[in-house]
Amino acid sequence: QKSILVKKMIAFYGGAERLQGKTFALWGLSFKPNTDDMREAPALVIIDELTKMGATVRAYDPVAMDEAKRRIGDKIFYAKNQYEATENADALLIVTEWNEFRMPDFEKLRNNLKEKLIFDGRNIYQPEMMKEKEFSYFSIGRQAVIK
Repeated sequence: QKSILVKKMIAFYGGAERLQGKTFALWGLSFKPNTDDMREAPALVIIDELTKMGATVRAYDPVAMDEAKRRIGDKIFYAKNQYEATENADALLIVTEWNEFRMPDFEKLRNNLKEKLIFDGRNIYQPEMMKEKEFSYFSIGRQAVIK
């Protein structure tokens, strides 16, 4: 169940082997907002699956960075802020619904990401808004937006 986001990514790219060499920004490492608790955190499974497929992960979490470094080590790049995570990334993955991720600077995202592509595991954006902003947007249990 936790890797539903990865399944959506594999479907979008047309096969797991196509994720090799890609770089993904990941927002949210803790299992829920306002904690550094990573027990059962979906990010752990997602990071494990993506790195095994040969993808690079650039992650940011407002609180759980130290805990993540202890648990994950140097398998991923730890960004100083949410926008550094998106620099030259092929897509953005939203894994924890921190408040600061709810209203990002979409212009910065547009400039940083190679593709205007978001996989949202927490449904924090409205598909209509993403269509308006011309992002391809995949969320859980809702119609995808393909630009």
